[in-house]
Amino acid sequence: MQLIIISGAPCTGKTTLAKKISSKFKLPLLIKDDIKELLFDSLGFKDRKWSQKLGIASYQILYKTIELLLQTNHSFIVETNFRPKFADQKFKNLQDKYKFETLQIICETKEKILLERFKKRSESGKRHPGHVDHLNYNKFKKTLLKEEYSALNIGGEVLKINTTDFDQIDYNLVFEKIKNKYD
Repeated sequence: MQLIIISGAPCTGKTTLAKKISSKFKLPLLIKDDIKELLFDSLGFKDRKWSQKLGIASYQILYKTIELLLQTNHSFIVETNFRPKFADQKFKNLQDKYKFETLQIICETKEKILLERFKKRSESGKRHPGHVDHLNYNKFKKTLLKEEYSALNIGGEVLKINTTDFDQIDYNLVFEKIKNKYD
């Protein structure tokens, strides 16, 4: 059983990459923001504090769903901006219990590009309004680059993908790495 973890800072293309991999290999895909947006739709949205509260709940639901899928002994993909200080121990506990292998794909981009993408996404009107990113851009600008979005310390292979130019990503390399894990 293989767990593909796609992580990195916000606006690095994690979701786009995850959907391509899921489609190519017909693997289930868990996306934390999908869960959070369902909570917004069910419980409403208002301010950053509420968004953060639902973010915490989203992670709890995500980890529970990860565990439920691990129980099926089938491979799948999970995508969010995991941070080692919060996620390492949770995944180690799951590995002890379910003995799965991981392939971590870390999406990275240049700081300037990251901030431009974040601002563009925040102001685009396409992001769920519950995230309220557009109201907090200056605060995010200060903290976005300070967060650690490195690989989790849980073993397995780590593949770093530079997403500065989406047209330059070698998706075939990514697909080959995944294919080799299944063979």
